[in-house]
Amino acid sequence: MPRTALIVAYNGQSFHGWQYQSEEIATVQRDLTRALSIVADRDVVVYCAGRTDTGVHATKQVVHFDCDVDRPNKAWVMGVNAHLGDDVSVEWAGQVADDFDARRTATARHYLYFVHNNRIRSALMPEYLTRERRVLDEHVMDEAAQSLVGEADFSSFRAAHCQSNSPMRNVMSVGVKRYNDIVAIDIKANAFLHHMVRNIAGTLLDIGAGEKPVSWVADLMSKKDRNLAGMTAAPNGLFLVDVDYPAGTGIPRRPRLPHFFQFTALSDVRSGDQRKD
Repeated sequence: MPRTALIVAYNGQSFHGWQYQSEEIATVQRDLTRALSIVADRDVVVYCAGRTDTGVHATKQVVHFDCDVDRPNKAWVMGVNAHLGDDVSVEWAGQVADDFDARRTATARHYLYFVHNNRIRSALMPEYLTRERRVLDEHVMDEAAQSLVGEADFSSFRAAHCQSNSPMRNVMSVGVKRYNDIVAIDIKANAFLHHMVRNIAGTLLDIGAGEKPVSWVADLMSKKDRNLAGMTAAPNGLFLVDVDYPAGTGIPRRPRLPHFFQFTALSDVRSGDQRKD
């Protein structure tokens, strides 16, 4: 049976996460499954690269499904989008090998977490930015974040109800930069524990605000105790922007950044005055 992969983007504020719960609860998997099944004219089962929580967005979620009917890739994009709301969009479709698995074949996931660092609330994009009134020092946040790099036990940043069999994860890269009054936490790992990025973000925010020392992240990693780390940051600033696969799988190999970030990042302003506006 032919296997098809899709790249899907969505506004997580409209959904109770990715995973199907019931026909009455709005989830990305529910809506996407419905639309695909209409185009296929039969039931379709959809699998994703990484389940996202309520309020978390994606610009490059990768999914796969099997279907024994012949449809051009254009139908899996334009046809499916015609049956989706404005908060979900299929952006690419392609045929993949029969053994391709959106989750198991992936080698890394890449997230961006956006913080609007200003005492004045944003009227334009509050659903895409987490507001932080405290003045943040992105340089100390970036320094502290380097203690996360490598393969280690991330129990200090793991949700209590996480279902993973192991707390071990490999963080390949992490960085914190400022773009005007937006502070972006950029993190890539082979996989993530439940709430791991948001728990890391909450910890880094306390460090950036000067309430905790740079060494706090390293201390937390050694103690392996979630109760000692910072609060879980809000979901609305979090974006899944890329999923990596081995060469030859056919999945486009570049992150898909939120449009507002592409414009903001052009200036890359790091002035201390910007943080005090």
